[in-house]
Parts: sequence; C-alpha cells; structure tokens
Amino acid sequence: MSPTEKKTMIARAHSNLSIIRQCEMLELSRSAFYYTPVGIDEETLVIMKAIDQAFTKYPFFGSRQLRAYLCRDGIVVGRHQVRQMMGLMGLEAPYKRPRTSQPHPAHRVYPYLLKGMIIDRPNQVWYADITYIPVRRGFLYLVAIMDWATRKVLVWR
Repeated sequence: MSPTEKKTMIARAHSNLSIIRQCEMLELSRSAFYYTPVGIDEETLVIMKAIDQAFTKYPFFGSRQLRAYLCRDGIVVGRHQVRQMMGLMGLEAPYKRPRTSQPHPAHRVYPYLLKGMIIDRPNQVWYADITYIPVRRGFLYLVAIMDWATRKVLVWR
C-alpha cells in the first residue's frame, strides 16, 4: 500500500486513536503524514523546457554537455542541477556501459558458507589475502593466511 493510500485512511478527528497511534498502526511515519508536496517553480520549468529542447536536438548530450549548451544560450545552471532535472524528466544519454560484472551462464555460483555464522573463537575461520607489491625490478606477491576472529597473521610467504 502506498503512503498516499495510508494517509487517506487516517482520521484526524478520531475520538479514541491519536494520529501518532494511527500512523504506527499503518506503519507510516508522521513526517510522511504531515508532508505536503512542493510544486515546481516557474524558473525550474523554464530550465526544464530548455533542457528538453536541447536534448531533443542533441539526444547524445549528457549533463555536462547540456550544461555547456545551456550556458551558451544564457541559461546559467549547474551540472548537478541539469542531471537532477534530466532524472526527473526521464532523460538519459545513451552510452555503452561497462559489462564487468556479467557472469558467464555456464559458471556455477557457489554459496557463501559463512552467511549467518557467528565467529567468536580463534581457529574457527581462516581467510587468505593476496597482495601485489611493485618493486624496483618487477613485482612480488604477498600471501597471508589470517584468523578471522583474532585478525592475527598465521603464516605469510
């Protein structure tokens, strides 16, 4: 149920239940109950219209290019404000996103075995860390096995 629907269920003049108690029962914060939305002012609408016209003309522009384009037209606005307004209007510049976290469909996903486990004593769980160390004539790898509970290094090579 949306907060708007919950707000309509609250009776301000209820004789037995206070507004606080009604909000608790509906799991609605009091600030959400008392909040009245603020409209968009005229200046922001003018800027949003200019952003829309520029984005229609140049759909590949991001917030930085749009800001520079608007500044050339005499509309002084910040990049973050342009980005926020683009988000409100649902505008997004198309660009190729990195696909760095796409798992291969044939690879098995292993379960996390320590999930929900309480680690409270030494030698219950060990973990390893491999660190790359650049040196003058190349590089080294430092491998350390550590105890999870005490954070002590058990062995390193």
